[in-house]
Amino acid sequence: MPAKPADEIARLRADIRDHDRKYYVEAAPEISDLQYDRLVERLKELEAAHPELIAPDSPTQRVGDQPVEGLQQVEHRVAMLSIENTYSLDELRQYGARAAKLLPAEEIEWVVELKIDGVAVALVYEDGVLVRGITRGNGRVGDDITHNVRTVVDVPLRLSGREVPPVLEVRGEIYMTNSDLVGLNETQRRKGLPPFANTRNVTAGSIRLLDPRICRERRLRLFCHGVGYVEGLRALTHMEFLDELRGYGLPATPNVECFDSFSAAIEHSEQLIGRLHELDFEIDGLVLKVNRFDQRERLGSTAKCPRWLIAYKFEKYEATTRLNDIRVQVGKTGAITPVADLEPVELAGTTVSRASLHNADEIERKDVRPGDVVVVEKAGKIIPHIVRVEKHERKGELPKFTFPTTCPECHARLVKDEGGVYIRCPNVQCPAQVKERIRYYASRNAMDIEGLGGKLVDQLVGEGLVRGVGDLYRLTLDQLAKLERMGKKSSENLLAAIEASKDRGLARVLAALSIRHVGTRVAGVLAERFGSIDALLAADAERISQTNEIGPIIAESVHGYLHGELGAKTIEDLRRLGVRMESTAPAVEVEQVFEGKTLVVTGTLSRYTREEIEELIARHGGRAASSVSKNTDYVVAGEKAGSKLGKAKELGVPVISEQQFEAMLTGE
Repeated sequence: MPAKPADEIARLRADIRDHDRKYYVEAAPEISDLQYDRLVERLKELEAAHPELIAPDSPTQRVGDQPVEGLQQVEHRVAMLSIENTYSLDELRQYGARAAKLLPAEEIEWVVELKIDGVAVALVYEDGVLVRGITRGNGRVGDDITHNVRTVVDVPLRLSGREVPPVLEVRGEIYMTNSDLVGLNETQRRKGLPPFANTRNVTAGSIRLLDPRICRERRLRLFCHGVGYVEGLRALTHMEFLDELRGYGLPATPNVECFDSFSAAIEHSEQLIGRLHELDFEIDGLVLKVNRFDQRERLGSTAKCPRWLIAYKFEKYEATTRLNDIRVQVGKTGAITPVADLEPVELAGTTVSRASLHNADEIERKDVRPGDVVVVEKAGKIIPHIVRVEKHERKGELPKFTFPTTCPECHARLVKDEGGVYIRCPNVQCPAQVKERIRYYASRNAMDIEGLGGKLVDQLVGEGLVRGVGDLYRLTLDQLAKLERMGKKSSENLLAAIEASKDRGLARVLAALSIRHVGTRVAGVLAERFGSIDALLAADAERISQTNEIGPIIAESVHGYLHGELGAKTIEDLRRLGVRMESTAPAVEVEQVFEGKTLVVTGTLSRYTREEIEELIARHGGRAASSVSKNTDYVVAGEKAGSKLGKAKELGVPVISEQQFEAMLTGE
């Protein structure tokens, strides 16, 4: 018996909403674009035949037939306040200290989010149905842009789930991807219209258009990051709130992480800024915000800004130039990095003629070709990177760049990381790799060998005097004096600097060895945890990963290097040559009572600082985690324990006091 039209329409709407959620929220589509389009077309046919069954939240009703007459003013039920901004790390740290003083003796978790460079919007859902979209305006009153918000493909017209709040106002950012701007400008060129300058200008202009059909063509997107007026919200923290939004089918801001300390949040922020090239959308900073909602209420707001968050912004500079060529260079770990040779252009007060293209996948994703006109960006202190290709400026067909299959230096066949994006030269004796490893070994953040510059390294490797870091300690005065621009005095000074580097200690050695994923911070943590190279060599990857701040990827990399052919040979060579590989504060052997265990600390402690108890956990073989999950073995709870305590009880994770923690350490 054929399905009734009403039943088939209901099923199609549910299926389309489900596929929208999988595509836009979960990034895990299950059907092809063609299959999706057929579902939509079938729904349109049924609704056309039965117009009495058309509902305002149907997926077919995203675009209205007629423009609106004008934008109406709407008052926000909860004000959309500004965010305090800073461009300085020192000011950022001062803000963190101020927040801590306002919540004395309380544990504060900090969330780090991308600050999307788009247009702020508030979406209001009543009984799960989208009823209004409003711009920020002056913070108290904004423009009603519901007609345009309904055209944004990842804005659900009806929320998913059975227990949606009666009223939910979610704040977010309407934006455009760089890829879509490229396509839009190609369309502009074909129509004989001027191109758009950047994604933010397009978004700001499009979202206020009176005709929603034009806005629909612009392919705008949404990320949600905040809450306004709400009735029936279950979340107690920001991280829980983002999970709740995803459950409703709303796209939450990506790459969000939570940290137990403000210093850890700042360190993560600095690392995140260096990865901007991975994003296909623009950001103009990062936002650091308090995770717990009850703490936000106690921190309150000034007349203009909430006290529980701050934007760490950076100056962004853009310039347009031509890409003359793409060449590749070999790094210290064998990674083959493509570099763009550019027509020199002024950017942030400097002349830029090169920009990293990072990896082969990025070249493919951005479709970068020699001869293209490109937009180059510099944000903060990071190196310039190519944002997008101005394809509307492309004259004729330019040949695609072909990534090499063999190393440009030693001609070894290149290999791609399993599950990764980097292509590498596997030959650890490749002269280019050797040079880069020696340069890095001698650098200030590593062994700090003054006088051992890049040109001298080229000579040492080129003459066959140095094939590994150990050979530096075998150099003689006669060998150095024969090199170009190396007199007796400079040779003596270099030999003295090389000799002095023997006493830098384990942390410096680990940082200097070009182990993948190991920088100065990780090297210091490992040196403090294990105390000597022998103790580190005796640990397997699992034991290394139980160190605070060291995850399984880093642990596997460290263990693999130390027990691989190059690493084992290098360590033994340095040992024979008298290089000190013990920590300045040797680790004390203690009983590993928490070996293989994961502990989470929450609340205000009376006997330890957060850093002290987490160090105790690590020294006794455990891992101190920042969030409670089913894999948590114990939660150590102090006074005023918050949401983590509730989560532990919900999951049945054992909760212990400080006294019980100490008893486990002593075996009493």
